[in-house]
Amino acid sequence: MSARESDLDELAAQLRGRLVEARRAAAAAGTEASGELAEEARELVGREAALLGEGDRAELTARIVRDSVGLGPLEELLADPAVEEVMVNGPDRVYVERRGRIEATAVTFADEEELRNAIERILAPLGRRVDELSPMVDARLADGSRVNVVIPPLAIDGPALSIRRFGFHRPGPGELVASGTLGAEQARLLEAAVAGRRSVLISGGTGSGKTTLLNALSSFVATGERVVTIEDAAELRLQQPHVVRLESRPAGVEGRGEVTIRDLLRNALRMRPDRIVIGEVRGAEALDLLTALNTGHAGALSTVHANSPADALSRLETLALMAGVGLPHEAIAAQVRRGIDLVVHIERGADGARRVSEIAEVSGAFQLVCGRKAP
Repeated sequence: MSARESDLDELAAQLRGRLVEARRAAAAAGTEASGELAEEARELVGREAALLGEGDRAELTARIVRDSVGLGPLEELLADPAVEEVMVNGPDRVYVERRGRIEATAVTFADEEELRNAIERILAPLGRRVDELSPMVDARLADGSRVNVVIPPLAIDGPALSIRRFGFHRPGPGELVASGTLGAEQARLLEAAVAGRRSVLISGGTGSGKTTLLNALSSFVATGERVVTIEDAAELRLQQPHVVRLESRPAGVEGRGEVTIRDLLRNALRMRPDRIVIGEVRGAEALDLLTALNTGHAGALSTVHANSPADALSRLETLALMAGVGLPHEAIAAQVRRGIDLVVHIERGADGARRVSEIAEVSGAFQLVCGRKAP
């Protein structure tokens, strides 16, 4: 950071402190603020930094407003459409992911308090809070981006903040073929499978592009079908006209009000769905999904964290066993093989590119249908 940048940051912090105190004093006295925050900041800069050039005064005003109501230093990162994820590991270490690769940034917070203030400004409009009693929180922004926060004492080096962005545009199958994520043959195979109401499970690691691929495959669902989507955080943007979107809800501070994916799935079966799309299977709802698939609800789409198609089925079995209903493993394994038709495995390569590496058919004998090696 240059000396000019450092001086502007220091001056912006001082003036912001004065502005905040003035507005607090006005509120305590029962009087309304004299005007909009941006106008007050502009007037304050005009009085206290009149010797600066017009460009510096404008930048100083912008920084004061940004640090008062926005996300502080993160604003410039989130303004970059190439940034897929922002990762804050304490006030002085901020990383971003661009095109599948993680890189360090020069962005920092002045101190831990400034970082906590930015976190509060993110969570307050969402009705969520994070404190010593609830030191972890997972939330969704209005644009669909996912936010995760962990604060001390759980986060040893200061508050940890992750913002995983999901742009408004979701690439369709054609765009995934053009980018190399899908092969042309794979796309044709998956189109026939989804249109033919075969149940498809997408597997892969964190950040491999499972949700993006799930959204693209959903475009093959006929427009006349009633689709119910179930997610922890609503990320899917289906184009069909008849879509019901359901989102889980964590327990409140008092420990009540939780609605799980399993609760939503059970309710969805009463909503006359033609298709059920689950953003990710990660718990005991796996058993309810398998039960649905084996009782007439064909054509479901979902994702699961796994290292290969075979591992995906094993993980689904393990998750179903977590329901604790006493079914033997053999019975659950049989339901998996009868309920899931295809497993699509997607990977993120060392170059950051996402590619579908395998499409495996689940039948009496688990077999590879279509595969390709990453270049």
